[in-house]
Amino acid sequence: MIRMLLRFSGRLVASLAVLISAAWASAALWYQLPATPAIKIAAGVLWAGFGLAAIALLWRGKAARALLSYAVGFAMVLAWWGTILPSQDRLWADDVARQLVARVDGNMVTMQNVRNFDWRSDTDYTPRWETRRYDLDRLRSVDVSLSYWSGPAIAHTLVSFGFDDGQFVTFSIEIRKERGESFSSIGGFFKQFETSLVAADEHDILRVRTNVRGEDVYMYRVRLPQPEMRSLFLGYLGEGAALVRAPSFYNTLTANCTTIVYALARHVVPGLPMDWRLLASGYLPEYLHDVGALTPRLNMEELRAAGRITERARAYDADPGTESFSQAIRNDLPGVEMAVDAGARP
Repeated sequence: MIRMLLRFSGRLVASLAVLISAAWASAALWYQLPATPAIKIAAGVLWAGFGLAAIALLWRGKAARALLSYAVGFAMVLAWWGTILPSQDRLWADDVARQLVARVDGNMVTMQNVRNFDWRSDTDYTPRWETRRYDLDRLRSVDVSLSYWSGPAIAHTLVSFGFDDGQFVTFSIEIRKERGESFSSIGGFFKQFETSLVAADEHDILRVRTNVRGEDVYMYRVRLPQPEMRSLFLGYLGEGAALVRAPSFYNTLTANCTTIVYALARHVVPGLPMDWRLLASGYLPEYLHDVGALTPRLNMEELRAAGRITERARAYDADPGTESFSQAIRNDLPGVEMAVDAGARP
């Protein structure tokens, strides 16, 4: 009886392993096989059939033959998968066509290819890439923004740094999409996109989400001492330099806009706990609140209500007034004291 139970359990585990790996291989063939859609579908169907045949043989008592043949075939797929490498040379979409290049000279940072597009729609825009200089001694704030487009669990994470001369620059880890491509969370598991670090003016990178794409954006002031702000800022520059030296693939689960921010932050604040909310990025603010990184004495509901910048950003288009976009979206934001020179409006 025990032997039969063990045999059944072994076959069940082996069958699940074959089923999961066959599903992965079929998806990998669909996303990466250099062929027409019809051939990709045929390849996926054939591989799925191969996996099901192996499972059938397994349950007919031919486990050794089934598992050996399947293992050889799967090893060949893995070998092919290993030949797919990230690239710097593709026909990139305009908004990720350039990479951040930064030079640090003491306290002064010179950043080339800071994006400052004027967006009228997702397909109608005036491209503008700028060179900007920042004095790290004047760094005063870090704000995290979450842009929601698909329910409460999924959001894009952006990190803005503010200086006492009124300048703000936002860093965003994004897919480096090719022209005509659009984001796919499933494709992000299968080497469909390289990773891009975008440094941009807030009037570009936040406004395009609130005013052009119709996303809902929330901003939170993060409590960090100035030396840690500086380290985090330099960490982003290091990430950008690494991507210039060697491209890497974006991964929906392990190398996305939130997990990379967490990896950078751990170098600044050792001991940050791992948490499931780093994967369900929409809940990142709750994580930051729990570790004491947000404005104290306010609960999460109060921070979320005051941190919603969507309407303030849209109102700015209707009546810019005398404030900069960055000032306007921070009106009534908890933890913000706008006692600095407004600087030039975008």
